[in-house]
Amino acid sequence: MTKAEVIAEISEKTGVEKADVSATVEAFLSVVKNSMSEGSNIYIRGFGSFVNKKRAKKVARNISKNTAIVIEEHFVPSFKPSKEFVQQIKSSAKIK
Repeated sequence: MTKAEVIAEISEKTGVEKADVSATVEAFLSVVKNSMSEGSNIYIRGFGSFVNKKRAKKVARNISKNTAIVIEEHFVPSFKPSKEFVQQIKSSAKIK
């Protein structure tokens, strides 16, 4: 499902115009990106958590040049679904 399909479905279910739904979705995604880039995690009860995970410093290999590369410690964004969300997916008949 694409962002446009999500916007269309929300608009259809709520009766709100697509332009307003699009602005709301874009604002939500912007808040998530900006908050996570500042180091804050986002917790949405019943849905899940957007968290920054720390990756340790490591030595990797560039196979084509046969050299070692040092990858510094960094953070990557991650999503952890809530227990209710996981249970709903597990019990879904359409996925199986």
